[in-house]
Amino acid sequence: MSRTSVSPRHPSSAAYPAPGSPSGHTRRVARIAGVSYLVMFVLAIVANFLVVEGLVVDGDAAATTANIVDGRGLFLVGVLGFGVIVVLDIVLSWALYVVFRPVDRTRALWMGGLRLAYSAMLAVAVLFLAHAFATTGATALDAAGADQVMGDIDTFQTMWKLGLGIFGLHLVLLGSLVIRSGFAPRVLGCVLVFAGVAYVADTAARLVLPDYESVAGLFLALVALPSMVGEGWLGFWLLLSRRIPSGESTR
Repeated sequence: MSRTSVSPRHPSSAAYPAPGSPSGHTRRVARIAGVSYLVMFVLAIVANFLVVEGLVVDGDAAATTANIVDGRGLFLVGVLGFGVIVVLDIVLSWALYVVFRPVDRTRALWMGGLRLAYSAMLAVAVLFLAHAFATTGATALDAAGADQVMGDIDTFQTMWKLGLGIFGLHLVLLGSLVIRSGFAPRVLGCVLVFAGVAYVADTAARLVLPDYESVAGLFLALVALPSMVGEGWLGFWLLLSRRIPSGESTR
């Protein structure tokens, strides 16, 4: 069976399904990726901003544990939400590789592999969050138990935020593929590259700056805005675009 190669600069018109025609395998995969992105976007808001950050009091193990005990159902929603995010990240590792391998198979493989590595790191981090939830179910939770809960949450946050450095490298490669593709908006690719660089810079700053908290707000702005715009835009583009190529690169 012959395969159609798509040039990064001059995509073959034969690689695009005609308007109104069946979408083909790659387009279906793109739709899966788009839905995964949008569902993950909602889950991240609920699990992180409304649940974890809403219940965790930095530096106060007793208050944090009391909040979780009083809102165990809500905290469980956060744990399950992060668990689903891990699954969706694994799906996206595969789906984005399939969509962008016509551009450059090797680069797409690295791009997907980096997201898979980030997913593995996040999965381990979520286990600590789940352990914190299980610990708060103890009938008699003393100060040592509260310290254990806070330690688990701190470990979750540390592993997740360090893993975002790997995620940033993924975004840089993904953005470069978008820019070179010829079928996706180049501006979108630039936004993704900027977001990826911001993630890497934020992770590096956490590791090397002794007073990181003094610049945490600046890095949050640099990371959050391009990431939300870029990944939200990418999700809608994957879901709605009719310019997804059906060819496969031989590179």
